[in-house]
Amino acid sequence: MDSITVLHKRVSSPKLTAPGPTVEQRDAIYRSALRAADHGLMQPWRFLVIEREGLDRLGELFVQASLHDNPELSQAEQQSLKTKPHRAPLILVAIAACRQHPKIPHVEQLLSAGAAVQNMLNAAFAQGVGAFWRTGAMAYHPVVTEGLGLGQLEQVVGFLYLGTPAKPPHEPKSVNPEAFFHPWPAQ
Repeated sequence: MDSITVLHKRVSSPKLTAPGPTVEQRDAIYRSALRAADHGLMQPWRFLVIEREGLDRLGELFVQASLHDNPELSQAEQQSLKTKPHRAPLILVAIAACRQHPKIPHVEQLLSAGAAVQNMLNAAFAQGVGAFWRTGAMAYHPVVTEGLGLGQLEQVVGFLYLGTPAKPPHEPKSVNPEAFFHPWPAQ
């Protein structure tokens, strides 16, 4: 699939199964992250690769975080949280590894980490690997961020779920660029 087609047709695959991406596919996905827009070449990102027993440990971390907020969490709710990471055989936790810099503000570093995730989504789609980007409360919960080993200026920008699409990707909705791109100054 050529690059423009990938950019125009990419959609998320919300239902994923095993197997996860091959070693070669992972390498292409990982390398694409490292080509994201990056003011000052700061490489303000890092990624945790979670699979197999790591998925179980992440689920346990989600339960710990939720119990911290609600000690009355039911067993059914706890079980649901434990299984959330198993929605895919591989999860990449994308972390904005921001640093103090006199010319490159935190927000630019955060956006760069987000651009790295978008590059990985595109690389996955181009290779037929299913992917979806999730955040939600667990991405920002202090129990989760501490459990994942995040530093003071770091934050999770997303959980990138990767696997084999359970069904073929749907055709994306047509969107009119004129609804979003406007001349300035206005005519």
